[in-house]
Amino acid sequence: MTHPEPRRLSAPDPAVLTAVEAAVPGITRTRASDRLGMAHDASHYLLTPQAVLVPENAGQVAALMRAGLPLTFRSGGTSLSGQGVSEHLLVDTRRHFRDVEVLDGGARVRVQPGAVLRQVNARLAAYGRKLGPDPASESACTIGGVVANNSSGMTCGTHANTYRTLESMTLVLPSGTVIDTGAPDADERLRALEPELAQGLERLRDRVRTNPGSVRRITDQFSLKNTMGYGLNSFLDHDSPAQILAHLVIGSEGTLGFVAEAVLRTVPAHRLAATGLLLFPTLRQAMAAMPGLVAAEPAAVELLDAESLRVAQTDPKADDVLRTLAVQEHAALLIEWQESDADVLGERERAAEQVFAELALSAPARLSRESGGRAALWHIRKGLYASVAGARPSGTTALLEDVAVPVPALADLCDELNGLFAKHRYERSVVFGHAKDGNLHFMLNERFDTDLERYADFTEDMVQAVLERGGTLKAEHGTGRVMAPFVRRQYGDELYEVMSEVKRLCDPAGTLNPGVVLTDAPDAHLRDLKTVVTVEPEVDRCVECGYCEPVCPSRDLTTTPRQRIVLRRELAAAQEAGDHALAAELEREYGYDAVDTCAVDGMCATACPVLINTGDLTKRLRAERHGRLAQRGWKTAANRWKSVTGTLSLALDTAAAVPPRLPEAASRAARAVAGAEAVPQWSRDLPGGGTRRRPSPADGADAVYLPSCLNTLFGPAEDGPGVMTAVQRLAERAGLRLHVPEGIGSLCCGTPWSSKGYTDGHEAMGRRVRDTLRAATDDGRIPVVSDAASCTEGYAHLVPGLQVIDAVAYTAGHVLPRLTVRRRLPSLALHPTCSSTRLGLDAAITRIAEAVAEQVVIPDGWQCCGFAGDRGLLHPELTASATRAEAASVTAGDFAAHASVNRTCELGLTRATGKPYRHLLELLDQVTA
Repeated sequence: MTHPEPRRLSAPDPAVLTAVEAAVPGITRTRASDRLGMAHDASHYLLTPQAVLVPENAGQVAALMRAGLPLTFRSGGTSLSGQGVSEHLLVDTRRHFRDVEVLDGGARVRVQPGAVLRQVNARLAAYGRKLGPDPASESACTIGGVVANNSSGMTCGTHANTYRTLESMTLVLPSGTVIDTGAPDADERLRALEPELAQGLERLRDRVRTNPGSVRRITDQFSLKNTMGYGLNSFLDHDSPAQILAHLVIGSEGTLGFVAEAVLRTVPAHRLAATGLLLFPTLRQAMAAMPGLVAAEPAAVELLDAESLRVAQTDPKADDVLRTLAVQEHAALLIEWQESDADVLGERERAAEQVFAELALSAPARLSRESGGRAALWHIRKGLYASVAGARPSGTTALLEDVAVPVPALADLCDELNGLFAKHRYERSVVFGHAKDGNLHFMLNERFDTDLERYADFTEDMVQAVLERGGTLKAEHGTGRVMAPFVRRQYGDELYEVMSEVKRLCDPAGTLNPGVVLTDAPDAHLRDLKTVVTVEPEVDRCVECGYCEPVCPSRDLTTTPRQRIVLRRELAAAQEAGDHALAAELEREYGYDAVDTCAVDGMCATACPVLINTGDLTKRLRAERHGRLAQRGWKTAANRWKSVTGTLSLALDTAAAVPPRLPEAASRAARAVAGAEAVPQWSRDLPGGGTRRRPSPADGADAVYLPSCLNTLFGPAEDGPGVMTAVQRLAERAGLRLHVPEGIGSLCCGTPWSSKGYTDGHEAMGRRVRDTLRAATDDGRIPVVSDAASCTEGYAHLVPGLQVIDAVAYTAGHVLPRLTVRRRLPSLALHPTCSSTRLGLDAAITRIAEAVAEQVVIPDGWQCCGFAGDRGLLHPELTASATRAEAASVTAGDFAAHASVNRTCELGLTRATGKPYRHLLELLDQVTA
């Protein structure tokens, strides 16, 4: 058996690139970083595309189709079976296909393939609705993948999956024909434009329906969650060729056409839920409990085997019962009931208690409606795959299999799987999944460069174990490449021939996603497997799941956190293979793409199941490229910070006082000489300098107040008071005393040095801050209050052990209750920040915002603004990209005021929207005066 060879990056085929350019000019990306960064997805396969294409609309996709080019569509990249990678042309359908339109009061929604499922549900939440599919990857997977893979998930079973909730789609066929299957004349149009396809679908419909064996097999297979092969149940469920086609496309993994948009029916988003974790002594006892539990009609029953529980115990959100359990052969079922009526949910809970009383549980069962505890349990379950994979041995690849069998066969299959793990020496493999649906997931860690035979043998045994129990080899993760060789074995020759004819009718030239779903190669699942090199801790833990990407402010400009990590892997692989030219090219491109334009905002860590903060990696890389002279200069700046901030404030005042073209030209000239990383770009939307920070008495202080140096650097918006004045006036109005310590002008939270990788200056500032605050707080007796969210984070890192509170949280808890709101604003557009999100300030911000305004709106498209201290001055293109969607939402509305909780974020949003953003506490000062 052939093992993977060292990878080399071959040059794209010039003829292919010429054909792309002729079809749609200007959408081709061929740099090494573009190709290798998009080569990786969440699966255990790795293919490098010849180019990445970024079309802007369905018309451009149709033009690519008509050119007969081999295309693979890719949006979220969370797929696990290899359907999102290609050695041909990879089409990015996330960048420009994100529109969401709510219809009929939320009963339906029209969506494009690049919209993230969680973001669609956020739009539907106001209507009490949501999408039916609820996969664990909902924070990152896109509608394109949801449709292409017939996604289901935790609670939707087969009754509310994508197939069952689709109303219509706009489909681009390989011929370039565009069909709206919801149009009244869809069938006539299909017959007129694609007569062979329409007639062929009707012929196959009749062929399937008149074959009792086919009907019986399809009925049995699709009574389970089943994404193996094409959805042949379409021929039984629908009569018209347009509807048959639309439902065949669901789950077809981009092999039959491109779904430019879909209209989906929504389901109720029940506002109430009761959740619990049932612990059993053994896996078999947990499975024996399933009939009684299913009869109680829960929304979800999720299985965690013993190894899953051991992993779950390490999760920070695990409760005491789980954390202290001495796991032996235990198993658990995470169970939940959902309702919109409290009385009905109460009835469910009482019925559940009767069922629980008859079970052989290892610990008392308890259902909870408390949101925090419920969220913790679901956090553990949804992050299980990546948590296990993140803890895998360095140099191994994680792969997640996905099967389903009838529920009565579940216990025996679990036993046999554990036997196969032992037989093939797969240690610490986990089994979990959607027990209510007979759907199991299990994870293996493999070294494909040395253990390929073991994986091949295990796969054969696993296939036999599932099929002999009447199961399906892919329940919800899609056939992809991993199970394409086994489609014929699962369905038999007759239905396999029907599937082959479907592919031929839709895609005669075989140009769409070659090698996926159907294949003639019996070893296709053993080709193009991903091997992993050891690089560094942040990189080695990453499972390439892509959960980080939707929250990254640079995702539409340069790279995402996943791409930063995989490019580090590709660089290490190139160096290991002796490909010095490729290594040099990647190093050169990485500087701007991954280091200069990383906002180091840490939002990736909030989404990452294994808590990787690629900002930490970026800081280290920035530190490594600084010379001794630069380190010394920034350390000097730390020691003379009062003079530095005063000088910069004066410079902004001077720039604001002269014709704008002069400072703009001067800064451009300086950047041309010294580089964009060294000199900020001044623009006329920047304010003048701020005011000096001054100490105040310590007598009887309730808190130590540290006004941010941003107050000195940047003046307030529209001649307002600024947050420093607002905080002091609010405290005085509430009868509280704030002590601003001596030497405040020389203090900083350290973020400018930390984010840039200037370690010496960061330590110098840290020593000064620690000495000052220990004295000012009487060694921690009273809290420290900071008036910029990013500074609050910085101070918290500099002074561990002292209580550092953001001014928003301090005001919400201690000041607001003592104030009288005299006049609320009619409306407020609110921009939370990355720092406030990481600090957990959402509740405090909401409380103050609702005191300030009658209507508070966090605009669609909100994310980190990317200003990131001085990134917005050094690389304004980063902030422009990061704020584009939010700015469109803001400018489309009509708001009385606009607010954030960090001065640089206010600058970034003001620049993006043309609206004056102020600190939220300035507005509170205004309405309580």
